Amino acid sequence: TFVKLIQRLYDVNAGEILVDGQDISQVAQASLRGQIAIVQQEPILFHRSLAENIAYSRPSATQEEIEHAAKLASAHDFITNLPKGYGTLVGERGVKLSGGERQRVAIARAFLADARILILDEATSSLDSESEVLIQQAMERLMVGRTTLVIAHRLSTVRALDRL
Repeated sequence: TFVKLIQRLYDVNAGEILVDGQDISQVAQASLRGQIAIVQQEPILFHRSLAENIAYSRPSATQEEIEHAAKLASAHDFITNLPKGYGTLVGERGVKLSGGERQRVAIARAFLADARILILDEATSSLDSESEVLIQQAMERLMVGRTTLVIAHRLSTVRALDRL
């Protein structure tokens, strides 16, 4: 529910939520949501191509921008090894991809969004250790220069944070 409050899907009944010192209740919902990128435990992917899934956060993105975001998210190599590369359809909810691949696509989408506020909601909880290392590295790159809220059970996910 806290993640929903940050996005103003609900407004708080008492108190206030400040992000970078600003009360979010004073910010238009559309404006606030445009400044937030979320990487969830189960990323939402559509039965579209990998390029379209990454570009969902910014539909006007060029192929070059999509590929750059994928490289930052450690997704480019697995994508280019697929027969249709960025044109590969991921299936409903991304069923044709592994959990780690789905997470890297979601992180690439967040890179492309270039939002000021980043929410990582259990982004590594269901991954094997090899995928977790790749995704942890990508998330550390993604957090640079952003206000980031990390929700995690694993200590390894929060080890590089400024404040806990």
